[in-house]
Amino acid sequence: MCDYSLHAVANRPAEVADRLVSARFPSTTTKGFASCDDPHVAVCLRPGTEIAFEENVRIDGWVFRRHVNDRLARFRQINTGRDQHHDALEFSNGRIVLVTDLRPGQKAVVLQLPVSQAIEKTRTTAPAAMPRVARTTP
Repeated sequence: MCDYSLHAVANRPAEVADRLVSARFPSTTTKGFASCDDPHVAVCLRPGTEIAFEENVRIDGWVFRRHVNDRLARFRQINTGRDQHHDALEFSNGRIVLVTDLRPGQKAVVLQLPVSQAIEKTRTTAPAAMPRVARTTP
């Protein structure tokens, strides 16, 4: 999913092995993920998508930049009933960080899509079943 503030930006869904970069998008007040190959297109993650950053993650605070001290995260949405940013990362150390708080320029790779999305992708790309041929006995 892409946060509500990125709906005016060109976007596409994430795929396994996508190389992402945290980015600030023009004409928006938020940050998100973009493809390393095309930084002007937002890459939308679905809840449950797992990503790995190249380095320990840094976030922009009100005064200081802080370190999360972790590289592995699962995308999720928080505070969905409120009128605020929902896209967040839950790190393996238990810390939850809003995507819009990520420092721009951090690179990551998509490790795994959520199970429901992976199953749907398999269904649409699986070859058609072979037709059954009736046997006749001599």
